[in-house]
Amino acid sequence: MWIVIRENIKIALDSIRGQLLRTILTVLIIAIGITALVGILSVITALRNTLEGNFSSMGANTFSITRYQYTQRAEGSGTTQKPHPYITYQEATAFKEQFNSPFAKTSISINVASAAEVKYENKKTDPLAVVIGVDEYYIGNSGLEIEEGHNFSDFDIQNNSKVCVIGPDFKKTLFKDVNPIGKTISIRGYKFKVIGVLKEQSSSFGNYENFQVFIPLNIARAAFPVDNPNFQLKISAQSKDQLDGLVDDAIVVMRNLRQLAPLQENNFGIERSDDLLQRIGNITGTLTIAGFVIGLITILGSSIALLNIMLVSVTERTKEIGIRKALGAKRKSITLQFFTETLLIAQMGAVTGIVLGISLGFLIAKAVKFQFTIPWGVIAIAIIIAVVVSVISGLYPAMKASKLDPVEAFKLGTRAV
Repeated sequence: MWIVIRENIKIALDSIRGQLLRTILTVLIIAIGITALVGILSVITALRNTLEGNFSSMGANTFSITRYQYTQRAEGSGTTQKPHPYITYQEATAFKEQFNSPFAKTSISINVASAAEVKYENKKTDPLAVVIGVDEYYIGNSGLEIEEGHNFSDFDIQNNSKVCVIGPDFKKTLFKDVNPIGKTISIRGYKFKVIGVLKEQSSSFGNYENFQVFIPLNIARAAFPVDNPNFQLKISAQSKDQLDGLVDDAIVVMRNLRQLAPLQENNFGIERSDDLLQRIGNITGTLTIAGFVIGLITILGSSIALLNIMLVSVTERTKEIGIRKALGAKRKSITLQFFTETLLIAQMGAVTGIVLGISLGFLIAKAVKFQFTIPWGVIAIAIIIAVVVSVISGLYPAMKASKLDPVEAFKLGTRAV
């Protein structure tokens, strides 16, 4: 059996070398389909890795109390809903005092400037920076890490120390070739001493912390007053098992603060980190299906092209088939020969397509700063699809070749010559 298979592979390779130009064309046709499939799914996989990494870094066991629920914001225009009140400073501080769980830490924050110019000596930021007022728990609750220096202490927050923690991109602008720790920056005339620098986050979706300045909450309120201030509460649990209970407790405290009647709906939102990850999974799952369908459509076109090329090959080689059958070759042997050729060409196309697809996916992921990983599952799918394509595209031409009458095949081949 192995001898027959080896002999057929040898004959198939000789035939492929004898029709090199057609083989290259066929391989490229298959490679285009596989490249489209692997390339699209590689980029989507990199996107999912990036989003999941970014949002999981927010803290796997956290939830936020916001003005609106995510679904309410997403529905947006076209719906009529009662506007929710802003979360005031008094509400936020009252919540932090009353939600006094030994298993959780509550942080309060507010965005006070979204386009602030930050200066150091004779340098200034371009682009403009975001300034956020925070307390001592904000950085930890947000899944951020300090790379240099240290986080805010209780003393810094309670005594309104004029200190700040900056994002890592400031090291590339204001503090290029300078250690920022201990240096003083100026924001709209207010001076702050840098006590910490954040570890760099992925610069893709959601990670705008790279160019932010964090300052003590009460200084932010006094120095950067905003109209209709809306504070955000973020709570971190010690473990995921405690999250459900803490969310229920937080809802009770917030409803009591707003004096909501039992039948009244919540006029605030709860955003859980695991809900965000689930939504990301749903979105990237839909994108994966769409990418897979697009890739399959491209591969379908490649299969039809391969089928036509193999049929032409059978027609052009009728004399060869007639001679082989006259010399005693059986239908099974002829079928296996042509099928082996199709299988080899399809696998060449698959390998070429996988290499091109991964390269394309890597270049795109690198360009948009996604977290690229080699998609072994996608590669396995591509190989399986290539085998299926070779079976579908090679079986009919192989069977047609095996059914040719040796005499008629020889005559047709002689006329073709």
